Amino acid sequence: MFWLLMATLRVTFLLGFSEVGDTVQASIADLAKVLYIGFKFDLRLALILTLPLILLAYLPWVNLARLSLVRKLAFGYLLLAVSGLVVFYVFDFGHYAYLGVRINSTALRFLEDFAISRDMVWESYPVVWITVAVLATIAAFMYGYSRLVHSTLLQDPPSIRIPARIGGGVVIFFAVLLGLLGRWPGNIENPVPLRWSDAFFSGSTPISSLGLNPVLYFFVSSEYSESPYELEEVKRYYPAISQYLGVEQPDSERLNYVRQFPASEHSVSDKGRKPNVVLIMLESLGASRLGVYNNPLTPSPNLDHIARNGWFMPNFYVPVSGTARTVFASLTGLPDVTRVNTASRNTLITEQLMIINEFKDYQKHYLIGGSLGWANMSAVINHNIPDIHISEEGSFSSPNVDVWGISDLDLFKESDKVFRQLPDEQPFLAIIQTAGNHRPFTIPDNNDDFVVDNSHSDEALSKAGFRSAAQYNAVRLLDYNIGRFMEMAKESGYFDNTIFVFYGDHNNRITETPHMKPFYEALDLDGLHVPHMIYAPKLLQPRVIEGAVSLVDVFPTLAGLVGIPYRNTTLGRDINRPAPEGERVVYTQTSHKTTPVIGAITKDYMLRIDYNNDVIKLHDLNSDTPAEDVSGQHPEKAEKLTQLAKGFYETTRYLLHHNNERSLAQ
Repeated sequence: MFWLLMATLRVTFLLGFSEVGDTVQASIADLAKVLYIGFKFDLRLALILTLPLILLAYLPWVNLARLSLVRKLAFGYLLLAVSGLVVFYVFDFGHYAYLGVRINSTALRFLEDFAISRDMVWESYPVVWITVAVLATIAAFMYGYSRLVHSTLLQDPPSIRIPARIGGGVVIFFAVLLGLLGRWPGNIENPVPLRWSDAFFSGSTPISSLGLNPVLYFFVSSEYSESPYELEEVKRYYPAISQYLGVEQPDSERLNYVRQFPASEHSVSDKGRKPNVVLIMLESLGASRLGVYNNPLTPSPNLDHIARNGWFMPNFYVPVSGTARTVFASLTGLPDVTRVNTASRNTLITEQLMIINEFKDYQKHYLIGGSLGWANMSAVINHNIPDIHISEEGSFSSPNVDVWGISDLDLFKESDKVFRQLPDEQPFLAIIQTAGNHRPFTIPDNNDDFVVDNSHSDEALSKAGFRSAAQYNAVRLLDYNIGRFMEMAKESGYFDNTIFVFYGDHNNRITETPHMKPFYEALDLDGLHVPHMIYAPKLLQPRVIEGAVSLVDVFPTLAGLVGIPYRNTTLGRDINRPAPEGERVVYTQTSHKTTPVIGAITKDYMLRIDYNNDVIKLHDLNSDTPAEDVSGQHPEKAEKLTQLAKGFYETTRYLLHHNNERSLAQ
């Protein structure tokens, strides 16, 4: 009954409030898919609301069938539940009619001016008729429930044998579990439930809205109800940030961050033929793992070769550590500075402008061995890159090897299979997300001719930064797989006209790293300092770029390399363009959530700010005692980096909510 009620309300929303079928057109396939997802969300909420009754039915003596008091308690509970549900849907319909979005935690702001909101509702909507409809719906539901009680609980109980009772209980348990999960768990080791992000597959907000359950969506969004940014602080640092970004028409009132760039003179396109682009995220690979950073065990001959024969950026940093935060920042060009969970999980900032969409002539692919539903990343990707082709768990012929899906080697083989079938005249841009260099550090049975190396002592491994032989061999296997993929690309014929981009997302846990500079550990940069190389031997000459480079710079740089004009609304910059601040500065954050430690880093200095206490320290990265504060010796540098660090942080918090077409149009 709950499910049928919500299904009816969903159809009511489609016919009476949604723009789909009116100003927005959807294919039959998209409409069927989004409604199917929505009905599954409705089933989940229906089961959640019914769980108390299931428990009351299964109690051995004090249950619904035996005691009138228990049935009265159940009636009272249901009356409250269905009343709250119907009233919530009414507010959701009104919220959508007013603002064009399903109700979320931001609606609580209307309570701040309750009198005004009350009068606006009374003057705008037929409140009396709505109230009558609500009461009629509640009465019909409770009447139906009363009839159900009379035809079941108040009848003589049938005789059911104990084995049948047990079997029925097991069936109901798993039926409820599957209903709550919302999908069949393809990977038993990592069953990904149905998430709100699944409704965002189309790239259209009105279509996505059809797949959301307003109650579940509201409670998910309520995690992010804190004030997202401080507008006065954003304006305070706007002059420094707009100059840093090179905004041609700065406007501190409208907060303009838009820059338009023509095709770059640094383009490597040959007579109009655009090169392919393949980005490879190297899971949990910190700078200290590579031989090119003087790791004594040299576990990375292939990546070392790529660094020496491509563009190598030894001072490359991800803004904030963590895979979900790195994927988000790489795509959006905005550091993930959210204090609750991660930006990809925040329902309020799903819509983002991305430079990847400026690659208009490119066929786009995202390939991951596991599920893209992880961290709700599917919403970020599908909703904002509508023409992207997703290859994930369940779409491969290769078998899963662990919780992360298929092995990295199989992922590269599956990727190569896709790429070599693409027409030569069609350039492609692909992102490959690896996962093997992560616990449980699986060494698959099918790994071609890779050989595990257990020859090093625990002491030798520890001195090279590794906590175990498994961790060491996982890095070796990742490096081996990169080498095999390069061989595949050559054999398949797309190697010569492809720009390969490699970057780590963060580092996994280390022991000691005497082969790295002291600042690496002393300033908590071991998690942010990762390798980054751009490799295209037929297109790019070897080059070492010593300046500080950030993850958010990757896509602007690639847009310049392939020679496309593009619009940039993010904090990333093309590394081939001069930096207005002189020595390049990038943002770092070595702690997040409620106590962020933000920073600005150059090749030689790092400024860190304990944001809650405003404790500011400047550190010399080349010093033997990098933890020492040298701001007194370099006051101008400390002040400049302070302005940029605070500006980065405040601006990012603002842009996370305004990096979309609606904000630009206002």
